[in-house]
Amino acid sequence: MPAGLIRRLLGRAPDPIDDAIWQQVAARVAWVAALDPGRAQRLRALASRFLQRKTITPIEPLALDPAQCATLAALCCLPLLEFGPEGLHGWSQLIVYPDAFRVNRSHVDAAGVLHEWDDELIGEAWDGGPLILSWADVEADLDDPYAGFCVAVHEMAHKLDALDGVLDGTPPLPRAWQREWARDFQQAYDGFVAAVDAGREVAVDPYAAEAPEEFFAVCSEYHFSDPALLRVHLPRVARHLERFYGRSPADARAAGA
Repeated sequence: MPAGLIRRLLGRAPDPIDDAIWQQVAARVAWVAALDPGRAQRLRALASRFLQRKTITPIEPLALDPAQCATLAALCCLPLLEFGPEGLHGWSQLIVYPDAFRVNRSHVDAAGVLHEWDDELIGEAWDGGPLILSWADVEADLDDPYAGFCVAVHEMAHKLDALDGVLDGTPPLPRAWQREWARDFQQAYDGFVAAVDAGREVAVDPYAAEAPEEFFAVCSEYHFSDPALLRVHLPRVARHLERFYGRSPADARAAGA
């Protein structure tokens, strides 16, 4: 096959998601339904590209129909509305478990002692590897879309964060913005960790105190699912995320209410 033809085939535009299926996605996903027509069309194009490039692998006994696969693609692409399809680079598979899943962890401490344990997770993003989600938790997010949670957005935030080769809570950005982001996020993270360590009540999920990359991912969930809370409690972080992700669908919903 001629090289030019191979390049054209590899770079061909994805087939658009069927109208009837996309209508099912919008009916199921409040964040999609709240988008203005231009952003909804952009998301549909991104989700079509996702379905073209990614293998979605449900783990038995879970089975996913075309509308559910398109729903997963749309959720994973919500954080890419401004960033674009470059956010899909570096990995090829979405693995979907029926429910929370267990993974074995190991760590060798400073004394050379090996520690092993099991974690129960609802999502994970491997560096250079697959993105993994619990379908039960995806559905829980869809059932209560403005409660501060979206596991698909959380794991995609990790994928964006890792694009520059370092998982540190700062995705690839223009240099000047990157400096502002790193300064503001670090200050907000340090204050948040101090509050959690002191046992004070915090409005944002305390899991955000685990590491800077988790702080970014958890705050990304709030951007899409409860941006008003984020603006009140972490205003600088909220401003950066609105610039990075665009206007939250939750805000569009509130304005139209």
